Amino acid sequence: MTHPSHPSAYPQQPAGEPHTVPFPAQTPQPPAGQGYGPGGQTPYASTGQAPYPYPSAGAPSALPPETGAAVPAAAAKEPVAAAPKAGGRDRYLDLLRAVALVRVVVFHLFGWAWLTILFPSMGVMFALAGSLMARSLARPAWSVLRGRLRRLLPPMWAFAALVVPMMFVMGLKPVREEGIWWFLKLGCYILPVGSPPFPWESGSESGFLEQSWAEQAVGPLWYIRAYLWFVLASPLLLKAFRRLPWVTMLAPIGLTAVVGTGLVTVDGATGEALVDFGTFGACWILGFAHNDGLLKKVPRYISVSSAAIFMAFGLWWASGHLTEEGWNLDEIPLAQATWSLGFCAILLQYAPSWRELPGRLAGWDSPITLANNRAVTIYLWHNMLFMATMPIIDQLWNVPWVGDHLGTYIDASYNVLMLILIWPLIGVMIVAVGWVEDVAAKRRPRLWPNGAPKRTSGRSAGAGTPEPAGTSGRRGR
Repeated sequence: MTHPSHPSAYPQQPAGEPHTVPFPAQTPQPPAGQGYGPGGQTPYASTGQAPYPYPSAGAPSALPPETGAAVPAAAAKEPVAAAPKAGGRDRYLDLLRAVALVRVVVFHLFGWAWLTILFPSMGVMFALAGSLMARSLARPAWSVLRGRLRRLLPPMWAFAALVVPMMFVMGLKPVREEGIWWFLKLGCYILPVGSPPFPWESGSESGFLEQSWAEQAVGPLWYIRAYLWFVLASPLLLKAFRRLPWVTMLAPIGLTAVVGTGLVTVDGATGEALVDFGTFGACWILGFAHNDGLLKKVPRYISVSSAAIFMAFGLWWASGHLTEEGWNLDEIPLAQATWSLGFCAILLQYAPSWRELPGRLAGWDSPITLANNRAVTIYLWHNMLFMATMPIIDQLWNVPWVGDHLGTYIDASYNVLMLILIWPLIGVMIVAVGWVEDVAAKRRPRLWPNGAPKRTSGRSAGAGTPEPAGTSGRRGR
C-alpha cells in the first residue's frame, strides 16, 4: 500500500519518507442569527438544517419580490436560476466533496500519481471551505471561530482517544532532549496548532499492525492543523481580499515560489505552515471570490483562459521537478498550487446550483449524502482502517482449499481486496464514532445519516411523505 507524502506534513519526517494526504470536509453555513451549527473544512459536511441554502453573492435570487414591489418587465421575463432553497443543500458541492473523498481513499491505497492531476482533491476542498468561511463571516468573527473550533475538535479527540494510548502502549516515550517542549507538542492532539509527536516505528514486523502504523494513522492530522490556521486567519484575509482581491489571491502563489521551491528554506513547524499556506492559500481565497460573486463579474473567457494558463504552468513546472513519485503534485508545491487554483477556478466558474442530483446521479443520492454527513469521520479513520483490512484478508490463507489453490490470485489482487473491504469497515466506524460529529454540532446523534426518509407512525403528521435527502427538521447529524 502506497502512502504518498505531503511536503510539509511532518516536522520529524526524514527526507523521502512517505505519508498520507487526508481529506477535508466542509462546514455548512446556517442563517445569520441562528448560531453556528463541521474540516474541514469546521470541516463537517452535514447538518440537520440546510448546509448550503443560499446562493453565492451575485447569483440570481429565487425569492419572490416583496408585495407591491415593482418588477421591471425585462426582469419578469427572465427565467430565475434554480438555487438551493432554505432547508435544502447545494448538491453540486456535495457531489464534489464525495468525489474528493473517494479520490483520496483510492489514491492512498494505489498511489497513482495521475490522480493528483485528474482531480486535486485538497485544492477543491480548501476552495469550498474558503467560500463557506467567507459566508459565515457575515456574522461576528469571534462567534464563527468559536463555532468552528467546537465542531472541529471533538471528532479529533475521539480519534486521539484511541490512537494516542496505543502509541504509548507500543513504545512512544518522551524525548529527553526536548524537555517540556515535547509535552507541549503532545498537546497538539488536543489543540492542533502544530504537528504532534508519534513514533516512526513501533511494534514488531510480525505484529498485528505494521511498524509504520502510527505514522500512517496521524497523517490526516496535518489537514486539521492547516485548516485551523486558515480559519483563524480568515477574518484578516477576508478584509485584505475585499480591499485588494487579486493581489490577496495571488500572494500565496508568490509565497510558494519562494518557500515551496527551496529558494528560501524555513525549518520546523513555521516552514510547514508557510508551505501549506502557500500551496492551498490561493484556493482558500478563491473561495472568498466565489462567495462574493467576484468570479461572476469576470467574463468567462477571461477566467477560463487565465485558469488554463495557471494549469499549464503547473504542469510545466512539475515536468522539470519530478520526484521519485513522478507526477505526484503533492510532492511539488508550486505545481500543486497553480494547477489546483486553475482547476478550482473552472469548477466554481461553471458551478450549477442543484437542489437535487440530476439524471443518473440521483441514484447515488444516499451514499453522497452519507459521505458528506460523515466526511470527517471517514477522513480521520480511513488510514487506520486500511491497515485493519490486512489481517482480515490474510485469513483467506487459513480457509481450507482457498489458500492452497487461490493464494496466487489473492496476492495479485490484494489491493483490490483492500479497496472492497475498506467500505464496510468505514460503515462500521461511521456507526461506532460518527455520532460524535452530531454531538459537536449540538444535534441529536444519528447512526446512519444518509438522507433516507424518516419512518414515522401512521398517526404522525406527514407520515409516508419522504424527506428530501440532506434536508431536515431538527434531526441533527
